[in-house]
Amino acid sequence: MKKQEIKKLSKDEVIKNIDKHKKDLFNFRFQKMNSQVTNPAKIGETRKTIARLKTILKGKMNA
Repeated sequence: MKKQEIKKLSKDEVIKNIDKHKKDLFNFRFQKMNSQVTNPAKIGETRKTIARLKTILKGKMNA
């Protein structure tokens, strides 16, 4: 998810996306432990997306 896409979302949508990506990250960790990861780059990408979402959310909370 890109920064421009995230900025268009409302606070509730950002929170829902954070929860969704956290669940995905949780599942990726289990797949990694079981050696079932199809694309290991997705783990880092998901972590970065969560960080972007949290940064935008913090900015919206302060505004």
